Amino acid sequence: MPELIPVIKKDEIESKIVDIARRISNDYKDSELILVGILKGAFVFMSDLMRRLTIPVQIDFICASSYGSGTSNSGDIKLTKELGIDICNKDVLIVEDIIDTGSTLLYLIEYLKSFGPKSISVCAMLDKRERRGTDIKIDYSCHVVEDGFLVGYGLDYAENYRNLPEIYHLKL
Repeated sequence: MPELIPVIKKDEIESKIVDIARRISNDYKDSELILVGILKGAFVFMSDLMRRLTIPVQIDFICASSYGSGTSNSGDIKLTKELGIDICNKDVLIVEDIIDTGSTLLYLIEYLKSFGPKSISVCAMLDKRERRGTDIKIDYSCHVVEDGFLVGYGLDYAENYRNLPEIYHLKL
């Protein structure tokens, strides 16, 4: 049976989201901001984040996969849901659950650039730097985490554990 070791409590998650939402609202107060959530993992974080923003935003989702049902990045990135909103000349904020190696994020940034946005920034619930293989800028990050495979608050292992209200290290 897998063991779940608590990493980030619900109140810590909420506190950081309030802080990040305040910063984003201030930074984009004079902009036409579009949040682009990366499915499936970011939907929980993006939902909480957008409800705490004090500026108008539009939202869309794209879906990319690089993990399959394992615990390591396969390196083979597949776009399974494309962008459905016009982002030309608009500020885009990519909303991610976790940034690990950075390869999927780089792929998605290049994909979004092809639509001619005014700017692209990145907001991540978790910044996991241990295996980062790219030099990627994360503009807004709620938590920096170390090693381990994390689940909960949208993060999954083989499509399980997304519903947990806190973040846990999964020991198999």
